Amino acid sequence: MAGPQQAPHLHLAELTASQFLDIWRHFDADGNGYIEGKELENFFQELESARKGAGVDSKKDSLGDKMKEFMHKYDKNADGKIEMAELAQILPTEENFLLCFRQHVGSSSEFMEAWRRYDTDRSGYIEANELKGFLSDLLKKANRPYDEPKLQEYTQTILRMFDMNGDGKLGLSEMSR
Repeated sequence: MAGPQQAPHLHLAELTASQFLDIWRHFDADGNGYIEGKELENFFQELESARKGAGVDSKKDSLGDKMKEFMHKYDKNADGKIEMAELAQILPTEENFLLCFRQHVGSSSEFMEAWRRYDTDRSGYIEANELKGFLSDLLKKANRPYDEPKLQEYTQTILRMFDMNGDGKLGLSEMSR
């Protein structure tokens, strides 16, 4: 017996981490870390438009009903917003490294432990080389294959996501985001 299949309207090619980040930034227009309110409406309208463009005949329910059904399925913590981890479930990234990253530093104690372990020079910042070491260890722990160019891409993607002041390193407040 075959395993459960993904709904055809959500069966997508895996995105690169960089493509995922571009999509996230497109919809999280205010940069607050959530797709909510008007951003969520825009996300859903574009999703519906893409489905129609792909020839998927949508049910005749109203947009509001479809949004409620969608949110019930994907808004795992039922807060009325889509978080990055929830979007990663909808738009799978290759190796799903973003989810891996988030799950590895899930609790604040795990986060601080990881911070101390990878801030090797005790500067109070995670520089690119330290972040690269963290991601390398994370991918090994998750048994995810990677090569040097992919590790570099992941490192740069994490910096693009969280390095708010553009200094090429992550401060504690940036990383905790």
